[in-house]
Amino acid sequence: MMTENRIRFKSQNITVEDREKVVITGVEQVESYNDNVVILNTIKGGITVKGEGLNISKLNLDDGSVIIGGKINGINYSSKDAVPKNIMSRLFK
Repeated sequence: MMTENRIRFKSQNITVEDREKVVITGVEQVESYNDNVVILNTIKGGITVKGEGLNISKLNLDDGSVIIGGKINGINYSSKDAVPKNIMSRLFK
């Protein structure tokens, strides 16, 4: 299924509106989230959105899009190889 997503999603884009809403495309999976951090796997690698009062207002993995609301303080990227496969790999690095 991941291979199908890569073929379907050719680009990965991020749009930030007034530091209160971020729209991300090319999303393959939501790795984890809470009020302060949302970690996503995308076709181009990992994305970590940091902020306050974060919530996922829309998630559609069929079209690879996610909308995150709240106060956006930062967005960090990691390479495809650096994205952990699961929580255990993060604990034992």
